[in-house]
Amino acid sequence: MSLLVLVVFIATITQCLVYSSAELQSFEHAPKPDGSLSFLVIGDWGRRGGYNQSQVALQMGYIGEQLDIDFVISTGDNFYDNGLKGIDDASFHHSFTKIYTAPSLQKQWYNVLGNHDYRGNVEAQLSPVLTNLDNRWFCSRSYVVNTEFVEFFFVDTTPFVDKYFTEPEDHVYDWRGTWPRKQYISNLLKDLDLALKQSNAKWKIVVGHHTIRSAGHHGDTEELVNQLLPILEANDVDLFMNGHDHCLQHISSFNSPIQFLTSGGGSKAWGGDVSWLNQEEMKFYYDGQGFMSVHVIQTELNIAFYDVFGNVLHKWNTFKQLHSTL
Repeated sequence: MSLLVLVVFIATITQCLVYSSAELQSFEHAPKPDGSLSFLVIGDWGRRGGYNQSQVALQMGYIGEQLDIDFVISTGDNFYDNGLKGIDDASFHHSFTKIYTAPSLQKQWYNVLGNHDYRGNVEAQLSPVLTNLDNRWFCSRSYVVNTEFVEFFFVDTTPFVDKYFTEPEDHVYDWRGTWPRKQYISNLLKDLDLALKQSNAKWKIVVGHHTIRSAGHHGDTEELVNQLLPILEANDVDLFMNGHDHCLQHISSFNSPIQFLTSGGGSKAWGGDVSWLNQEEMKFYYDGQGFMSVHVIQTELNIAFYDVFGNVLHKWNTFKQLHSTL
């Protein structure tokens, strides 16, 4: 092998392995002319319509029309059981395009990756080819969506979790683009911290697949509690929204000003699987299928959780002054 070929080879490998620190890519999404913003949040859904996925999608269509939603957020595990095999995987059509057909859901979908997505071809879900197949689809590892007075910070949480590396069982994960792992995580946290500090948004919402606080099967994700949560608390984040646990829940912790919201009921739910319950912190827990809505203006934020029949199971709201008193 000549010296030139060797240098090119090493440079290519280095580009594949090293995640370079840079500001998170930001996208603009304008609110409604009246200054409001509405969206739905769904997670853990892609099962070709099974496990009530189609029924949840139907109710999402009704609620989406009532709220005149601006977009949909997916908290990950978009395709079961093992992500997509490639850009031509029919699961994309049968689990996404064919299912979410209501007129109100023909809006932008902002997606993050879950651990089941990492068991497939991650690059397929990130590919613009899928957007060409269905222009609603947008998926990236970590990014920012700015809607003027609300800013969303989407975080790739799967590489944080140790057991996927130390105890993968018979699963094969697609870790391309995340090596070296420690540097990937370190740079991501630095980039997120910088983006949060630079944000002038009235409301800051962080979205990831894995839980920080949860009473569900998986419980708290200790790696996120230790590494991600301190950054969120230091930067006045209002909401952390996740999936991973197949339930709907709202936790308001005594130890954190952040509201922890799980919307992981997009298809298969885990009835009766509750591992922790603090009645004073647990504002709401539901072990069936469903989804969440958020409506926000400059001074007020409202959330609601719905079951597979469209019934409202839980509501919560909070307020902020229009101008700072400082």
